[in-house]
Amino acid sequence: MNSRSIEQAKDTDMASSINAIRRAAKRAGQVAAQTGTSLIVWHNGKIERVAAQLPETQATETAAAATK
Repeated sequence: MNSRSIEQAKDTDMASSINAIRRAAKRAGQVAAQTGTSLIVWHNGKIERVAAQLPETQATETAAAATK
């Protein structure tokens, strides 16, 4: 395996893929929070189950929409 950062890849698509991965992770967190499911993450060399939470502003908007 290569020890270089993915942002330093010669292939521009590969170098840009980190942004897509970050967007996908953010969206997965949002969906998990909205559906009350956990996220499975790799943290400190271990696989962990993490409770997803909506950011406070999004939680407020979601609650307001639910009361309409």
